[in-house]
Amino acid sequence: MKSLRKVGIAGLFSFLFLGLAACGSSSTDTAADDTSTESTEVVADFPVTVGELTLDVRPERIVSLSPTATEMLFAVGAGEQVIAVDNYSNFPAEAAELEKVDSFEPNVEAIAGLEPDLVIATYDPGNLVEQLNALDIPVFFAGAVADLEGAYEQLEQIGALTGNLAAAQDLAAQMRADIDAIGAAVDPAAAKLSYYYELDPTLYSVTSNTFVGGVMSLFGLTNVADGVEEGNDYPQLSAEVIVEKNPDIIMLADTLCCEQTAATVAARDGWADLAAVKNGNVVELNDDIASRWGPRLVDLVRTVADAVTAALGA
Repeated sequence: MKSLRKVGIAGLFSFLFLGLAACGSSSTDTAADDTSTESTEVVADFPVTVGELTLDVRPERIVSLSPTATEMLFAVGAGEQVIAVDNYSNFPAEAAELEKVDSFEPNVEAIAGLEPDLVIATYDPGNLVEQLNALDIPVFFAGAVADLEGAYEQLEQIGALTGNLAAAQDLAAQMRADIDAIGAAVDPAAAKLSYYYELDPTLYSVTSNTFVGGVMSLFGLTNVADGVEEGNDYPQLSAEVIVEKNPDIIMLADTLCCEQTAATVAARDGWADLAAVKNGNVVELNDDIASRWGPRLVDLVRTVADAVTAALGA
């Protein structure tokens, strides 16, 4: 059996950066500009093929090394098939209670000792995938996706590989419908608004070319990080640039990792006069939801939509 190992440099960078650099965030998955999904061969029964990976029978001992994959697995009804998860998989509550595996420095022998019949990973440290394949352990590489369609596709892939394709297709369709409806309900005047999206207190951000930036683009917002550092979609901005661009909305994706709040932002030198701060449009996001591309994407989109509507009324 072969695994899917298609992961772009940007996807790897975003995974490492947000997992290790963003103040020790509780989340390690970050949707970036990677196109790691493969077409799914839809069949009624096993064997099931996704890309180059074929599973002859329904897996009953799944190890998830990805918080996003963990959320997807439980959402499509494969939770009872999961026996262990990475140390950042904290949702749903049932997942947090399972045996933990280090996803940054995974121990191949320890994983093999769990006797998994499927491992799902977003990161491949030390040729983990190759080592597991050498032990005849099938691996699905659920790399960071480039856009919403990629998220829906990956959800269906995980559903197919676990024998839960119909549930996954239904969930993906519901997510798409919910997100489309949320976006359509926002006043088109949102296009006049600008925003700053904060990854950590050292002012790293994302451009519109990233997955998160694409989600924000649903509302026509202008990203103050665009063009600041040519060729870098995860630029570190300066306080001077942010003050100069004076965003209408500030979104904090570092509330859990780094304890950032509307109050800490207002206390920064020169930030009290920013439009977002003065008008109460500093949005405290849940880091985990903001950095994963699973079913809770709908919650992220709804939070942003509410923030945009509030900013329009300011």
